[in-house]
Amino acid sequence: MNYRFPVRVYYEDTDAAGIVYYANYFRFMERARTEWLRDLGFEQDLLRDEYGIVFVVRSAAADYLAPAHFNDLLWVTGELRKHSRTAMTIGQDVYRQDDDELLCRGEVGIVCVNIESFRPAPIPGIILEKLKDAD
Repeated sequence: MNYRFPVRVYYEDTDAAGIVYYANYFRFMERARTEWLRDLGFEQDLLRDEYGIVFVVRSAAADYLAPAHFNDLLWVTGELRKHSRTAMTIGQDVYRQDDDELLCRGEVGIVCVNIESFRPAPIPGIILEKLKDAD
């Protein structure tokens, strides 16, 4: 695990039974990836403005192992699993803070694209180095 981001489950995150709605785990993962980049010194709007790139999700998968409930405190992790010149795979898991139970195991494929052409673009080396150094 390279990165860990805290999340509290709000009422809006849950269904009628008070359980986190399955798609919201991807929202939690998105927040964690954004904060991870921010903690490494990269704001996504500046990457767009200065480098002319954005990161887009190419694929997302999740295995739901146990439910999270309203008001739970969670940890959402991030780990660079593999990368190429233009893409990376991030492993992301969600744990309940109280008992460290693994609730959701996820994997997200990210592609770096040029903001004008929306074609794949090289991931800036400085970003990959900082992600790798987080190991």
